[in-house]
Amino acid sequence: MRAILRRPDFRLLFGGLVASMVAESILLLALAIWVKDLTGSDGMAGATVFAIVAPMALAPLVGWMVDRYPRRPFFIGVNLCTAFLLTPLYAVQDRGDVWIIYGVGALYGLSYIALSATLIGLIKEIVPGDLLAEANATLQTVKQGLRLVGPLAGAALYAGFGGWALATLGALGFLAAAAAVSRMRVRESAPSPAQPRWLAEIGAGGRHMLGDPALRRGVVGTSLTMLVLGFSESLIFAYVDRGLGHPPAFVGVLLTVQGVGGLLGGLSSATIVGRLGEVGALATGVGIFAPAVLALVHPNLWLGFVAMVMAGFALPIVIVSLNTLTQRRTPVLLVGRVAAASEAVVSGPQSLSIGLGAVLVGAVDYRLLFALMAAAMLAVARYLWLGRRLSPPLAPRPAPLDDALPEVRIPTATPTPEPTA
Repeated sequence: MRAILRRPDFRLLFGGLVASMVAESILLLALAIWVKDLTGSDGMAGATVFAIVAPMALAPLVGWMVDRYPRRPFFIGVNLCTAFLLTPLYAVQDRGDVWIIYGVGALYGLSYIALSATLIGLIKEIVPGDLLAEANATLQTVKQGLRLVGPLAGAALYAGFGGWALATLGALGFLAAAAAVSRMRVRESAPSPAQPRWLAEIGAGGRHMLGDPALRRGVVGTSLTMLVLGFSESLIFAYVDRGLGHPPAFVGVLLTVQGVGGLLGGLSSATIVGRLGEVGALATGVGIFAPAVLALVHPNLWLGFVAMVMAGFALPIVIVSLNTLTQRRTPVLLVGRVAAASEAVVSGPQSLSIGLGAVLVGAVDYRLLFALMAAAMLAVARYLWLGRRLSPPLAPRPAPLDDALPEVRIPTATPTPEPTA
């Protein structure tokens, strides 16, 4: 991390993102707890996450917009808009106002797509290729580390002061992010010019993503992973309520424990990507999810803690691997559209499984669903591992390199056509 944090431009970006990640870590779980508190329904609490990821259907259009504007001012503008869109939460009073939380969640989901796609491109602009994994891992380490305090702080903030405090703190976080990034001085590539065939331009990211064998396999494998994990958004409330016999706010305790694993995974992810390559690291992360999910079949508090640490360790490895793969295999003028397209392909199935999980949690034993999820994770990990040679590891850095030097890959084996699972 020291190498990437020595770069002044990245330090400013890092400081701004820490502020917004603090707000996010407190806000998201607390919104679901708020809905659970107002309605008493596990399904409606899980549907809060569904409302946030549902706008992924618009991701290709958002990615096209990201590539049409300079990334730094666009990033600042979206942060300011995100702070403003949280203000309707002040109007929530009772069960009849739950639709306001869902509406804010949907708008936040839309802004999240824009911020994520812009951030991936902005990092690619300011960070040399051999430090991309380290930059992504640094951000993920902080984001996952915030799980140690964020969920509990969010639950405590809601319990002590109510939903207005969540809206206030969230808005302040995004305003601080906009202020920090406004101080950056970035020499950006010129954005993509407008084209008469705008529908073709919107689809350019998806075509590039599907045309690159490594990127295609990585996105498909991650999409299948999120499809399976989406069920857990509702199942975790059933696990806490029916299995452990604790109130809904105890989900915050589990996610705090998950943050311990996330912190370790964030610190390790750059090394794992460097040694295995992006697709191999993806396979490793997904493979760790399988025993973690299987451990939740038996409702035991200490076993649950172990499961959450393992899941937390796996998550940043998956995110860092996919983000780094996207940045390294995509031209800078396309990176916004490719990032948004991959986000849609990954999160679209997840939103469906969240919705389906909210229905199944009331009809099927949650333990059976966790067991099925574990089996599916093993199959996805195998699919990714078979394609690990598509993105061989980067050459190690024996000494500091000039930022202008081209990126060099040394394959660990003779490149082969994309294997079949």
